[in-house]
Amino acid sequence: MKITVTPDVFKLAQVFTISRGSRTEAKVLTVRVEDNGVVGWGECVPYARYDETLESVTAEIEGLPAQIDREALYDLLPAGAARNAVDCALWDLESKQAGKRAWELAGMPKPGPEITAYTLSLAEPAEMQAQAAKNAHRPLLKIKLGTPDDMPRLEAVRAGAPKSTIIVDANEGWSAEVYADLAPHLVGLGVALVEQPLPAGEDDALIGMERPVPVCADESCHDRTSLPKLKGKYDVVNIKLDKTGGLTEALRLREAALSEGYKVMVGCMVGSSLAMAPATLIAQGVMVTDLDGPLLLGEDRDTPLLFDENGVHPPSAALWG
Repeated sequence: MKITVTPDVFKLAQVFTISRGSRTEAKVLTVRVEDNGVVGWGECVPYARYDETLESVTAEIEGLPAQIDREALYDLLPAGAARNAVDCALWDLESKQAGKRAWELAGMPKPGPEITAYTLSLAEPAEMQAQAAKNAHRPLLKIKLGTPDDMPRLEAVRAGAPKSTIIVDANEGWSAEVYADLAPHLVGLGVALVEQPLPAGEDDALIGMERPVPVCADESCHDRTSLPKLKGKYDVVNIKLDKTGGLTEALRLREAALSEGYKVMVGCMVGSSLAMAPATLIAQGVMVTDLDGPLLLGEDRDTPLLFDENGVHPPSAALWG
């Protein structure tokens, strides 16, 4: 068995801004695992919010033993980008070796398309209204907010896309006071979900606070060990493979979260179709699917995911799994 990791860069279709900063390209790592001439591959997006860099994640992957399987990997690397890329590459490898699709190996029904959110970048209200109007045909829009002056932005998006369902992602950008002030207005503007309104280290303030709109844990939820800390604060958990450390733990987190009464959102970092492909399996039947990474790119993998009026489709075997 041979494991290789290479950096890849995908230019974005336009500048993408959240409360923590802007970017013009997606920098990812592509992992290939070769065994007896069969190659499986996966992708991860190292994320500075979790103290990950391209270099640190590469070092984690290159430090793995030559022979490895998914269960051994779980004990060798923590939840995060490095384990994600290798885990997904191993799923792809196993699928090819077995001559079966990954969903079959996971014991799942054949997956279908899921309506996905489309993310509007954080900008001034007029620009966000123009973005919303351009994408008003989409059934589900996600708005990046997280500043003390977000109401004009939200009102502008609603004016630009009066019929779309809206979800809001504050990316830890609000204080408890700002969120409490905004919450009633979110209801009035028809917001269906609020993602991570408070910093993960300060979300105890959500305990006892009214939640007129469902609140989703993103930065506060990584894997199953996160669940006990979410009680009384959140209604929904956002499962991202770069946080869980791959499809294996994502499947387990989904099952555990649902059994504890949480709704599930499946999200992504800004990456290519290869990064989204395994997540389409987790997204089957969940409350919110947010796998629009490829739609934000100016370029993608050679065999990209299909996006149409029915949503994001599961990958072809030529792409993954």
